[in-house]
Amino acid sequence: MTPLLFVVSLALISVAAGVLGSLVGLGGGVVIVPVLTLVYGVNIRLAIGASIVSVIATSSGAAAAYVRERMTNLRAGMFLEVATTTGAVSGAYLATLLPERFLFAFFGVVLAYSSVITYRKRHEDHLLTVSHDRIANYFNLHGSYYDAAEGREITYKVAGTRLGLFLMYIAGLVSALLGIGSGALKVPAMDSAMHLPMKVSTATSNFMIGVTAAASAGVYFIRGQIDPIIAAPVAAGVLLGATFGARVLGRITSRTIRLLFVGVLVIISLEMLQKGLLP
Repeated sequence: MTPLLFVVSLALISVAAGVLGSLVGLGGGVVIVPVLTLVYGVNIRLAIGASIVSVIATSSGAAAAYVRERMTNLRAGMFLEVATTTGAVSGAYLATLLPERFLFAFFGVVLAYSSVITYRKRHEDHLLTVSHDRIANYFNLHGSYYDAAEGREITYKVAGTRLGLFLMYIAGLVSALLGIGSGALKVPAMDSAMHLPMKVSTATSNFMIGVTAAASAGVYFIRGQIDPIIAAPVAAGVLLGATFGARVLGRITSRTIRLLFVGVLVIISLEMLQKGLLP
């Protein structure tokens, strides 16, 4: 494959990754890492470095639109980001100590777990109307947004903040280790543990993933694990795709987003488990 064909094809794939990443709150990395490693044969550490750049691009392209539409819970996002950023810094330093096959297998297990948790809630869109969580009440983490697909204002309460903080630390750790933007754990954590609506979880995850990725990007850059030839077309394509995807989210139902989220996780999980476990 010529360098030009490599750059063009990667940019086009990255556009699709950006659309998908902005819709399900995973960041483009959930597609970029497997594509770079399985299709283009790129070293997984360079793939993770490029993926972290793509995650920042996804956040930049989608976060502003979601904030404008009031789907992002800014208070909850900044509150949880403290734990996620701490986990991201820890994970960036652990990444060099772990073998590549373990990273592939770990990636697959994390995504498989997230898909099961999310699928189990496919028929459960009941939101809390009262919260006894003292932290959520003190910081007023509750919110509301207008759902264009349902044509009504949706108000929700937040609970489970302690469990949410723990899961966000793990999400940050996974983000730095695997370059997936940590949305694979952030979305289920907010959706299942903290009872945020699926669309709010997706939008808030898009807002958070850029901050989490930025916390570990510097470490990868210093190590020389961010290759501009790979990262540049990935970032450009993902930014374009994420901007388009942000316009679509409000028009589709939460159930559709949930099933799309699960489908993406299952496919990528199987591919990465095969890479990590089979000789």
